Amino acid sequence: MGRSPASLSKLKLGKLKVVRRQLLQRYEHHPFISCLAGLYGCQWKRYQRAKAQPGECCCSKLECCSFGLLIVTFCLTLVFLYFWSEAQNDYNDFDWFNFGNLGFWFPWSVVLLVVAAVLFTYIAALLVLAICLLSEGQRLYLHWSHKLGILVTLTFSVSATAVLSDLWCKEWTTLLLSLQVTAPYLHVGGVSLMTLLSWPIALHFFRMNKRVRQVAIVGLYLAVLFALYLVPLGMYSPCIKEEDTLGPPPTLIGHRGAPMLAPENTQLSFEKAVKVGGEGLETDISISYDGVPFLMHDSTLHRTTNVRDVFPNRTAAMASSFTWSELVQLNAGSWFLSRDPFGTASSLDPADQARAQNQSIPTLRSFLDLAAHYNKLVIFDLRRPPEGHPYRDSWLNRTLEVVLNESSINSSQVLWLPSEARSLVQVLEPHLQQTSGYHGSVEQLQEQHIVRLNLHYSFMSQEQISKYASVNISTNLYVISQPWLYSLAWCAGAQSVTTNALHILKVLRRPLFFMTPEEYNLMWILTDVVSAVLVLAVFLFHWWRESGLTFWSDSRQTQENGPYSKFRTELSDVWSVSSMSVRGVFRSTPATPHLPTVSEFYEPTV
Repeated sequence: MGRSPASLSKLKLGKLKVVRRQLLQRYEHHPFISCLAGLYGCQWKRYQRAKAQPGECCCSKLECCSFGLLIVTFCLTLVFLYFWSEAQNDYNDFDWFNFGNLGFWFPWSVVLLVVAAVLFTYIAALLVLAICLLSEGQRLYLHWSHKLGILVTLTFSVSATAVLSDLWCKEWTTLLLSLQVTAPYLHVGGVSLMTLLSWPIALHFFRMNKRVRQVAIVGLYLAVLFALYLVPLGMYSPCIKEEDTLGPPPTLIGHRGAPMLAPENTQLSFEKAVKVGGEGLETDISISYDGVPFLMHDSTLHRTTNVRDVFPNRTAAMASSFTWSELVQLNAGSWFLSRDPFGTASSLDPADQARAQNQSIPTLRSFLDLAAHYNKLVIFDLRRPPEGHPYRDSWLNRTLEVVLNESSINSSQVLWLPSEARSLVQVLEPHLQQTSGYHGSVEQLQEQHIVRLNLHYSFMSQEQISKYASVNISTNLYVISQPWLYSLAWCAGAQSVTTNALHILKVLRRPLFFMTPEEYNLMWILTDVVSAVLVLAVFLFHWWRESGLTFWSDSRQTQENGPYSKFRTELSDVWSVSSMSVRGVFRSTPATPHLPTVSEFYEPTV
């Protein structure tokens, strides 16, 4: 016996009800949308969210401002993070500067870097969540805690950049130098990022029904993209050159010895510098109250000795105010193990740690004798004693006396850096290598018989180095400890560098970044072409897809009259097909006043 029309209708509607419930449950627990909205706005349930229709704004004015502030914060935090990560070459100076002002040692530079990296990661994650939500057509509702986090991050980035710009303005020069190494890779990264953004940009472009918004969004996107495509035309790097034009690596001069491996300006430090392959040794000279030249960089003894324990009432006294008999009582190595300024103290074996623990302040004579024994060049800064010092006016003579008469070093091994009374010094000992700490015209340098320049690395210029080298004036750059900066000095043609990281730079056999012009052109042209092809493909795909959706949407508009036409989700196409099938059944059966309604088959919500 066949089923009645009412039974068939009841069966069809019952099946449709089950399908509806299953699809609705699947939508309600959609993991991707729920996760995005929950992390971004703490909206974990469907009823808390709203979907933006094509052509509508993605969020309210307040949320638009929040999204704009998020983008600004991302850019500023990225700039600061890049700025400070490239300043690692001078971290030690930054930490000692804070030690001098605060009175205690702490690795502030590393802490600042970690904080910047954490905040940038947080802001970048929020931005990715926002872009993903927009790609899914969801309205943006940023949670208040994230808004507070954005303000904190923005305040940190702006404040830190302003303070560091005031205290360490030379670091901006370091930033510009770093672009000569990183710019080609930043270009690839920037183009790749803009290529990925083409997906949500194209999606919203074809869904918008307002021409002004369409032109604005795609115009801004294409302007930024084309600017990135053309950036390599303005790039310059001394490391983009032919293979046969790369000169030999710069010779290495140990900055106060090997300060990463032993306490600076100590016998052990200079021995370590010689052992790892340094071609020269650099130090700083002061003169004791009784006329003994000794090695000390700072004007006081507080940082690198235990003067606080031995002479507690003279902690802030000038180093040159102590007699030599007082200076020999001080320990010049224990601070290295306790503070560990470079994080390398643990790499020393027990024997070296024991030696470092008992280092004393060396004299200029012992320093020169060590250099003479190993046949190394020496260069030193000479500090003039303060007013009232017995050797205030005879400091140059006393130093020359040690160099020429009391030590065993050959005068030609000494790079004479003090500029005072240079002509007189040259008359007294013409074999000294006259070295200038200031760059000037070639004529001025030749008049002073300068054979070497000792310049801060921020003055690095391939053109200037080549000009001086053409008249036999070599260039030494200080203080270079990062491999990327050493690679840049190598490509620029510097003859030598003063470094804290002898053991690191000595193993480099080739600049970290080096390519021929042909390789560089191939790199950026290929990147731009692949990006352009992918962006075009993404826009064509969205045009094809949105055109198809519009066609089917118009078609359904004339057919949807069933009882389920009001229920719409991302799966509306499936519902349309189900609805049309049910209507077919209705048309094939006679109408009856006793046909159950749809509401009678709804089950209670669990």
